[in-house]
Amino acid sequence: MSTTEPAVLDAGHGGERRLHPMSWLFVLLQQLRQFIFPLVALVFFGRGDRNELWPLIGVGVLVVVSVWRYFTYRYTVQDDRLVVRSGLLERSARIIPFSRIHNVALQQSLLHRVFRVAEVKLESAGGKRPEAEMRVLALDDALALESLVRRAGQAAPGVASTAAATAPERRRLLHLPPAELVRLGLISNRGLVVVAAAFAGTMQMGPQDAGPRVMEELMRAAGEQLVGYGGAHGFDTGDYIVAGMALLALAAAALRLLSIVIAFLQFYGFELSEEGRRLTVERGLAARWRTSVPRRRIQAWTLREGVLHRLFKRRTLQVDIATGADPSSGQRPVHELAPVATPEACDGLVEHLLPRGGWSRLEWIPFERRAWWRLMLPDIPFALLASAVLAWRFGMPGMLALAWLPWAAYLARRRIAAAAHARNAVLVAVRDGWWSRRWRFAEIDKLHVVALQRSPVDRRCGTASVLLDTSGGGLNSPPLRIPFLPLEQARALHALLAAEIARRPLRG
Repeated sequence: MSTTEPAVLDAGHGGERRLHPMSWLFVLLQQLRQFIFPLVALVFFGRGDRNELWPLIGVGVLVVVSVWRYFTYRYTVQDDRLVVRSGLLERSARIIPFSRIHNVALQQSLLHRVFRVAEVKLESAGGKRPEAEMRVLALDDALALESLVRRAGQAAPGVASTAAATAPERRRLLHLPPAELVRLGLISNRGLVVVAAAFAGTMQMGPQDAGPRVMEELMRAAGEQLVGYGGAHGFDTGDYIVAGMALLALAAAALRLLSIVIAFLQFYGFELSEEGRRLTVERGLAARWRTSVPRRRIQAWTLREGVLHRLFKRRTLQVDIATGADPSSGQRPVHELAPVATPEACDGLVEHLLPRGGWSRLEWIPFERRAWWRLMLPDIPFALLASAVLAWRFGMPGMLALAWLPWAAYLARRRIAAAAHARNAVLVAVRDGWWSRRWRFAEIDKLHVVALQRSPVDRRCGTASVLLDTSGGGLNSPPLRIPFLPLEQARALHALLAAEIARRPLRG
């Protein structure tokens, strides 16, 4: 997807516009994906010549619907809004103010790139579905519409044409060269996720237990081949151990290689840029994906640093965006501002995007060291249950599972020593983890709720937790929670933040 500056649409004077002439083909392909299984079933299970015509009739109906959509879909660019008209028998007109559009997403599959077209989705913060979904526009028109929405959304109402005429300077904040994508693949576990998903899909394949039987047969055949090879070459016990370790190493290398391939497919040409008050992310190898979002829609920030991150001296910077998008709808808002970058680059991004936050100058307050056993509590029942089951199955050697408890205690002590929280006039932040580190922070102006929570253990120990809630957090977003505070300190922090939230306007 070209990132060169497109010609700007003339807001208010462009008249009605149509989709790309080939848009019907992409709508047809989208519909065929939904009906492919019924059509295949008709082809293979239909009886007689007459029934075999039904798949062709079904495809013909879908072609008519797709062409119908092309001729009945119109959009008009006005001074401060976009008007979308669709339908022939049942007509609808959707008026979308530019100020309500919070995310502009451009998507290109490989076929889109062949025809130089793009799918455009205009998304708001409150909707479960896009406000407008244009499938498809010519690439130049798509980029021009994105540019117009981006600029008009930054201007005051009624002056969108002026905003479109004066383009803010575009600045590139981060670019990932191929070497960084290799590091991302080595750091991430995307290959393992894909293999696990494929394994789960295979287990669900076919009727009843067909999937498990297929996997069992494959594993048995592979085992017989390995044992037969070892027997033919006179392997002893040590040779089998070495061979097993070599196979594990080969599997691990294959998974990392797969992760690198996936990293290139997803993040090739990754670029984070800034234009005015909007951030734009573009990435992808075969399929390209480009989306922009106002900086004000960022609700919370997360810095991650795992063991492999530290080995390569890298971190990951993620954000939560205020959007009502349903993950099942296929919408993909900005999530990773830096999939992988040096700690200095991540801190520089935070300082640039939150200039008033004073991120590098935060004064971190450690938690009380004696709270380490609270972090260890979830491991105790797991270790006891595992040791009981193993002892019942293998006798006294199964009690070795209790050796996990000293290691869990050591990890808990290291975690509590590294954990801390911080607050200034702009930010509130929590730091956690030792083996894998995480920093979670948000602007006080973005907080929606401040809650004081006390578990039975908290009441026993005279402590409490302060839970801070923002808009936009997903299932994978960790909570912004300050635990293990002495009760009086937690109440004071809760009252202070509640007063700040009540006093300040919600920024959103």
